[in-house]
Amino acid sequence: MKKLLSVITAAFLFSSCGCNKDNENDSTVSSDVKNDTPAIEETIQEGDEFSVATGKNRVIYELNTGSFTTEGTFKAAGEKLQDLKDLGVDIVWLMPIYPRGGGINSPYAATDFKDVNPKYGKISDLKDFVSKAHTLGMEVWLDWVPNHTATDAKWVTSNPDYYKKKNGEMVHPNNYGDVFQLNYSNPDLAEAMTNCLKFWIDEADIDGYRCDYVSSPEIPASYWAKAIPEVKNYKSGKTITFLAEGDLTDANNSGLVSTGFEYDYAWGFQEGGLYKTVGKGISGTSLQKVCEKMLDATEKIKPIIRMIYLTNHDQNYNDGGHLISDIYGENVYPFTALIFTFKGMPLLYNGQEIGGKQILDYFNDTKIKWNDRDEKMYNIIKNLAQLKHSTNALAEDATIVVNKTDNSQVFAYTRGSGKNAVVTVINLGTSDATVSVSGLTSGVYTSKYTGGESIEKVSEKVLETQSFTISKKGFMVLSK
Repeated sequence: MKKLLSVITAAFLFSSCGCNKDNENDSTVSSDVKNDTPAIEETIQEGDEFSVATGKNRVIYELNTGSFTTEGTFKAAGEKLQDLKDLGVDIVWLMPIYPRGGGINSPYAATDFKDVNPKYGKISDLKDFVSKAHTLGMEVWLDWVPNHTATDAKWVTSNPDYYKKKNGEMVHPNNYGDVFQLNYSNPDLAEAMTNCLKFWIDEADIDGYRCDYVSSPEIPASYWAKAIPEVKNYKSGKTITFLAEGDLTDANNSGLVSTGFEYDYAWGFQEGGLYKTVGKGISGTSLQKVCEKMLDATEKIKPIIRMIYLTNHDQNYNDGGHLISDIYGENVYPFTALIFTFKGMPLLYNGQEIGGKQILDYFNDTKIKWNDRDEKMYNIIKNLAQLKHSTNALAEDATIVVNKTDNSQVFAYTRGSGKNAVVTVINLGTSDATVSVSGLTSGVYTSKYTGGESIEKVSEKVLETQSFTISKKGFMVLSK
C-alpha cells in the first residue's frame, strides 16, 4: 500500500489529541533486519496509489438505545452518531426498538413489530436517527425477532392463529415464559412478518436486519428463501442486507446457507475458539488452530461473510455477565487487533471502545459510563478501523495466508498480496519475543501499528522470512 499516511494522517492526529501518553509504548515493536539482508528494489513512489477500501471493509456496532445515552432515546443517540463515525463505525445495529412486554422487560419480547418503545421516542425520531446516520455515511440495521412475540402482544388477541398451539394453548419456546411461539405453517403469519420488514423500510429507511435466532426449528428455511429476496427487491435502488444470528457453518444450519443471508455469526470461532480454547492463555499455536478451523469452515459457505467479535449483548450480560477482561485478560488487546485484521466483518458492542468495563443489563438499559475510559483500547479500535478502511487487503473476503513462526506463543498471518498486503503478528506470551516469521509478502511496508496513539509512518523492508520483536501480550500490524 503506497502513501497510506498521506491520506489518513489527519484522522490519526485527531485521534491522538488528549490521549494518555502513558499508553504510548504499551505494545512497542521493533523489527530486526540483519545488516547482510539483500536490498529490495521496490521503493515508495510519490505517484503510486494504494488500493482503497470498498463496501467490504466495514465495521458494525451493536447499540442499545436505552443504554447508549443518559436519556436513552433515539434523539440523544443521534447526537452521538458523529462519535461513532469518528471511531470508524460504518453500520449501526440497533438492538430491538419495539415496545416490550411479557412481564420481564426483555427487548426480545415485542408487543408490536410496527411500533417503537415509547421510552426511546417515536417512529419519527427513529427516522431522524437513520437520516442523520445516512448523512454521515453510515447504515442502520434493525434487530429483527422472527421467532416469537411477547405473551401480551397485539397479535395474541387480534390474530391468535398466528401462534403455535399445543392442546389448545399457545406455546412458550424454549420454556421462555414471557414469549409465545409464532406459527410459520400459517402463510398469513409468514406474510405478516415479511410485511413488517417492509414497513421499516417505508417508515424509517433502514438498511438491513440482524435476524435473531434463525436456527429456530420453527422457522423453515423456505420462509427465508422467499422473504429475503422479496424484501431486497421491495424498493428500487434500495439495498437491504441480512445478517443471520447463527453460525451457518454448523451442519444444523446448512439449509440456511443459500437463502440470501450475506453475513452470519462466526459463533464457533469466538465462543468455542477465542473464548473457551484460548481465552487468557499464551498459546499462539492454539490460536492458529482456532483461526485455521474457522477459515476452513468459511470456505464451505461462500459467499457468506463472517461477523467476528469478542463480545456481544448475550455474552456481556447473560449467565451472570462476562466482561471482556474476565474472558481474555491481557489478550483483549491483541485479540482486538485480530478481529480488525482477520477475515470477516468486526463487531463492536456498545462501550467496548472504552474498555467494556460494565455488565450492561439490557432488560433494564444500564447506562454506559462513558467517562470510565480505557484510552489504549479506544486508540487501538480507532486506528485499526482507519487502517481497515484504507486498503482492500483488509476487505472481508481478501485473501489470507497463515505464516509460519518459530515461537509457539506467536501467531502471524498476511492479508492481501503484492503491493497491497497487511501482516499481523500477535504475541500471546508473557514476555517480549523476537520471532522469525516466514511466508511473508516481501516489499517495502509504509505503516506500522502496535497499539499506541497513532500509526507510524515507516519505510521498512521485509523479506519472505523476517525477524520481528513483539512485546508481551502485544501485536504488530504492518501494511503497504
